[in-house]
Amino acid sequence: MPDETAGLRLDAVRIRLDGRELVAVDRHIGPGETLTVMGPSGSGKSTLLAYVGGFLDPVFSSEGRVVCGGRDIAHLPAGDRHAGILFQDPLLFPHMSVGGNLVFAIPQSVKGKAVRRARAEEALDDVGLSGFFDRDPDTLSGGQKARIALARTLLAAPNFLLLDEPFSKLDMQLRGQIRDLVFDKAKRSRLPVILVTHDAADAEAAGGEVIEIGRDPA
Repeated sequence: MPDETAGLRLDAVRIRLDGRELVAVDRHIGPGETLTVMGPSGSGKSTLLAYVGGFLDPVFSSEGRVVCGGRDIAHLPAGDRHAGILFQDPLLFPHMSVGGNLVFAIPQSVKGKAVRRARAEEALDDVGLSGFFDRDPDTLSGGQKARIALARTLLAAPNFLLLDEPFSKLDMQLRGQIRDLVFDKAKRSRLPVILVTHDAADAEAAGGEVIEIGRDPA
């Protein structure tokens, strides 16, 4: 049996809307592993991420445990769950420089302006964007923005990653590059990952278990 204290456990998670069950998941995701969730639009894929991340719309009813580090976090507010989240759009703060975006994500326990900047500079170097600290996010390409979004997410020291089709707006070449970068960083950081996607190539690159939801049996 997998060790619930390592990784992320979705224990008898059920999500319903108007009495209709959308999601039923019971899985363990080990450190550095990815669970890919596929299904048609409106099937509840992003709803599952919202439940795990703590921002599920109250129109849904839900039950089940989300166990991280041996602790059930399902009843904690989103900010206390320490989820790293990547969406389709990078959602960089336009009023901040690239470096400002990164420094913003660093936990407040890391003290000192110089130390925090050094952390951000190291993160930029780690995603191949050394020297971009003072750049305006509006001057970046789509691939560069995706790299910054990933660096910012990892700087926040998350306990797990939730990926809501973060590669879908990238062209095919960039998609492969960013996808490989994301999964490599997750494995190196030993972060459990839940990926929502429509693309079988994403699932193949993730390399973990794939489940499908929202499809009626034949």
